Amino acid sequence: MFTNKTVLITGGTGSFGKNFAKFLLKNYQLKKLIVFSRDELKQFQMEKEINDDRLRFFIGDVRDLSRLERAFTGVDIVVHAAALKQVPTLEYNPFEAVKTNILGSQNVIDAAINKKVNKVLLISTDKAAHPANLYGATKLCAEKLFIDGNAYGDRETKFSCVRYGNVVGSRGSIIETLLNNKDILKVKITSLDMTRFWITLEQTFALVCFALENMEGGEIFVPKIPSMKLSDIFDALAPQAEKEIIGIRPGEKLHEVLLTTQETRHAKELEKYYVIIPEFLNPNNFKKYHEIGKDLEPNFYYASNTNKEWLDIESFIKNIL
Repeated sequence: MFTNKTVLITGGTGSFGKNFAKFLLKNYQLKKLIVFSRDELKQFQMEKEINDDRLRFFIGDVRDLSRLERAFTGVDIVVHAAALKQVPTLEYNPFEAVKTNILGSQNVIDAAINKKVNKVLLISTDKAAHPANLYGATKLCAEKLFIDGNAYGDRETKFSCVRYGNVVGSRGSIIETLLNNKDILKVKITSLDMTRFWITLEQTFALVCFALENMEGGEIFVPKIPSMKLSDIFDALAPQAEKEIIGIRPGEKLHEVLLTTQETRHAKELEKYYVIIPEFLNPNNFKKYHEIGKDLEPNFYYASNTNKEWLDIESFIKNIL
């Protein structure tokens, strides 16, 4: 799939982008890997860290269509990971999220079609399902734009999405914060009942590769991943710390959702993933999922608090960290 191909990652200096770049360079015979981002310092640091002649850097912003078109010249595969993601920050800077996450995603679509990129994959989030905050709403819009992009791309360029939960150890995450402050004496917790889906970086790589290999254009791929209470994470990583309950922050949900009951009606269950099939595109494009997948229960609802797969403190420390 990647042999002798040129791959571009938008937001390629972020937690996912940087580590996915390392993964690709280590495991595949790429022709070229392009990191597209707006942060020259992180690009400089990444270039020093990764010594590979196949790696290229492109400074630019997804808000700039002409810059994207220049970067996409000769590119076979685009993984669109660039986004503004901090939930509380975006509640107070709403249109900045719109410009990057929605308008920027449309620019990626337009540039990919104009430059005849073969496959384009959006990295989405569980917050896009039944969104309760602006970040989730913008990512839902990005998903819709990507799916709809298949309607006017003449199938020469295919667009699909992956949607997953919190990434263990990602930059700025609570896990990274606690691991860097093992002797902390007091921690702030929004709610003792709050739950989240958790996925490792390696699992995100497997999901993205599966999606790129199997996508017909228009699907949303959702991994089967475990849930855990946030309070248990604090008990695992900072058992000595006193807990201060501060209440749910603006835009936060108590529990997250990866698959809604509305989406269940046109989704299939695979061995390790669920795949949401678009309703308005040609159904003949997705016959293989009817052959290899199975139907879900009519009211199936994949949420972090009703998930059948749970992590306790012991399994979290042993299998996740």
